[in-house]
Amino acid sequence: MKAYLILANGLVLQGSSVGMPGTTVGEVVFTTGMVGFEETLTDPSYYGQIITQTYPLIGNYGMNSQDKESDRVWCRGYIVREACKTPSNWRSETTLDDFLKKNQVIGIEGIDTRRLTRILRESGVMNGAITTEVDPADSQAMEALLAQIRAYSITDAVEAVCCKEPYTLNQEGKIHVALMDYGCKKNIVRCLVKRGCKVTVMPGHATPEQVLALNPDGLMLTNGPGDPAENTQIIQNIRTMLDSGIPAFGICLGHQLTALAAGAQTIKMKYGHRGANQPVTDFALGRTFITSQNHGYAVNGETLPAEAGKVSHVNANDGTCEGVEYSRWNCFTVQFHPEACGGPKDVEFLFDRFVDRIKKSKEAKGNA
Repeated sequence: MKAYLILANGLVLQGSSVGMPGTTVGEVVFTTGMVGFEETLTDPSYYGQIITQTYPLIGNYGMNSQDKESDRVWCRGYIVREACKTPSNWRSETTLDDFLKKNQVIGIEGIDTRRLTRILRESGVMNGAITTEVDPADSQAMEALLAQIRAYSITDAVEAVCCKEPYTLNQEGKIHVALMDYGCKKNIVRCLVKRGCKVTVMPGHATPEQVLALNPDGLMLTNGPGDPAENTQIIQNIRTMLDSGIPAFGICLGHQLTALAAGAQTIKMKYGHRGANQPVTDFALGRTFITSQNHGYAVNGETLPAEAGKVSHVNANDGTCEGVEYSRWNCFTVQFHPEACGGPKDVEFLFDRFVDRIKKSKEAKGNA
């Protein structure tokens, strides 16, 4: 079945349908990962977006139920050069096409994804649509679809993806972490549980009173989708919680929200960082790590108030802020994903650092 990718600038690329037929509109972005396509599809941070995979063959090792980062697919559509129809791996349970159909995801294959990526790099991310229903030769239908594409925006993203009720994992854990779910990937929880933490997952909009009433030992601020500056109440909540002195660790959106709470500003990037090969320099260690990332916004490090903290990591490619060490609060944050095994586990030690801070905080309280 024919399918078309239509961009907001009017460009039309013809391919073939993969997954569900139909029409979907979203923000078209690209990710450079060669593997991890199931994790990508189920990452809540892609809410409202149409994902382009730059690697030409996707689905070659199949899909399975163990690698999902959430319980559903959040993206609006999926673009690949070729969807593998005969995956080969002992863990494979189904093909990419069947997975997309099961999750009602509209996709397209057979277009030049390298060309599309160059367009997005040069022009910046832009809205688009995948359709099997609209014929580009039908000028009236095209005009109506282009109007829909150009009017599209991602709003209320955190509210859409976060859990609705609190729940707790690893009740026997000796360290209690309250995890703020702004669109949390499951592996963040796994990394904490692996280190002996009891994790209470709280909805992203939970109030400081609700969170601090749990008497947690630490606070985890997770990844998530959308424009961080849109979350004005959550930013205020984070400021209140961190003012309590609780040890905290922020990842991705959690990093951005914390910086906003400290008085810094965020910016929308031209095409963002999405992939598993982003180099990040850690000033304290004097080392550069290969990291996994997925974000379209960044903290403007130059706007971080000096009394609040200092930039601790930068991207070695473009110099953007990748981490902050706070002096105002017992908190550190990173833009990249230490749970995502970018190199393959180079920066997972940050979870150990977080747990160590919690232990020191508990010891200090015990000696007070």
